[in-house]
Amino acid sequence: MSHYAEVPEFWYYILFVVSLILSTINGYHTELLSGHVLLITMTLNIIFIVPNAIIMATTGFPIGSIILSYVIGSLLLAGNPLSFTIYEAYSIGGQNKILIFLILLKTAHYMKIPPRISFPFLIICPIIASIVSYTTAIYLFNHIPNICTRQNPQWRCLATETSYSLSVIWTLIGVVRLFGPKSMYSSVLYGLIIGPILTIISWFLCKKLPHIKWLVLINFPIILLAVHALPTAPTAEYPSWFLVGFIFNYVIYRHAHGWWKKYAYIFSAAMNCGVAVCGILITFAFQNNHISFPQWWGTKDVCPLSGANYSGVIPTYHDL
Repeated sequence: MSHYAEVPEFWYYILFVVSLILSTINGYHTELLSGHVLLITMTLNIIFIVPNAIIMATTGFPIGSIILSYVIGSLLLAGNPLSFTIYEAYSIGGQNKILIFLILLKTAHYMKIPPRISFPFLIICPIIASIVSYTTAIYLFNHIPNICTRQNPQWRCLATETSYSLSVIWTLIGVVRLFGPKSMYSSVLYGLIIGPILTIISWFLCKKLPHIKWLVLINFPIILLAVHALPTAPTAEYPSWFLVGFIFNYVIYRHAHGWWKKYAYIFSAAMNCGVAVCGILITFAFQNNHISFPQWWGTKDVCPLSGANYSGVIPTYHDL
């Protein structure tokens, strides 16, 4: 790769300036996100992206500054849930997109693709993906009845529901009312103490008991971080993730390391592409021909308490 010319730094500067200008214009045009909030968001991304990228590179998990971003957004955009949703896209979503950009640059490096060829493609592809995603969303909303509602459990929008809940929690309800001393969820704050304590205990045991090799494999921040994705995860996602991870990163890694080193990342990319391709095929093969998706075990919402609140009460919904 040393024979290929690197991407000039001013390319990145130009990309940043153009993105900042377009974001500012869009914020003022829609009146959803003011310029000073956007600048604060960009500053937070610049501060936290380096440590976040280091953690991502060594662990595979982006820990980031999610809670801090939410707290700052709650203070800046109190009472404005829609603006908070846009802020979340620029803060949390912005950091995630930067990490994905770095990952793809690293993948291109491993595949011996010249940097000056991979860079423009990494700019053009998100633009195309954004257009396709927006067009697909409009198509689905116009052709699938009751999409993103409880009346159609096969087309639930869990990530959208979670984003909506977050915007309500952090702007309308407020941090004090939700997590204050007398609130229902005040016990959640104990996690701020339990997390560091578990990490210190794990580090202490690794230092005092170096002969126990499996202790170094216990990473409480990653273990606890995996829990936060549960609200938006489909039922089979975590068991599938654990099964595939165990087979590839333990069984194959130990017994066929050469194969794992050569094909593991390629297979991972193939599985990601396979999901996207299957989604397109299923949509056009079933939905366009008015064929209902097969009702297999586990594909329906069969738990009567899945929609219950903290107290176990199942809410009822009425049309306005």
